[in-house]
Amino acid sequence: MADSVVLDPVDLHLLRLLQNDARTTYRDLAAQVGVAPSTCLDRVARLRRAGVILGHRLELDPAKLGRGLQALLLVQVRPHRRELVGPFVERIRALPESRTVFHLTGPDDYLVHVAVADMADLQRLVLDGFTSRREVARVETRLIFQQWECGPLLPTATSTSAASPAAPASTATPAATP
Repeated sequence: MADSVVLDPVDLHLLRLLQNDARTTYRDLAAQVGVAPSTCLDRVARLRRAGVILGHRLELDPAKLGRGLQALLLVQVRPHRRELVGPFVERIRALPESRTVFHLTGPDDYLVHVAVADMADLQRLVLDGFTSRREVARVETRLIFQQWECGPLLPTATSTSAASPAAPASTATPAATP
């Protein structure tokens, strides 16, 4: 497990702002937080080096790109051994239809979020991309009718007293990357 990172109120304020708009300029961030732009740049760079900020990305609409059908695949791998896990995960991550892969506890070993063109494409993916693999014992498919994004990881300053400049420093542990 990665070491915890001590975050002061300025760091938390920067993270709250960036999680809502990663394109905010350092000048605007600095003005909103009350520090010099160079200080803001240094702090964000330190948060990146420490692994608190894992990156930023562009979000695309799968439906607008011809992948309007999304599903969750519950996958059981047998035997569930370390030497099979790594190659299996890398193969699944390399499939262009794969959006997210979760390693689970319980009867299913993996939950894979996929985006495909239609039912025939989903059937092809399940048969050719998953069940054709020797280690895959079972795949269950759940269609996604609709999805909603949830709130930010850090609550906004107005919804918690921990966001105030007088709040004590807290710790955060960076999420593990797949």
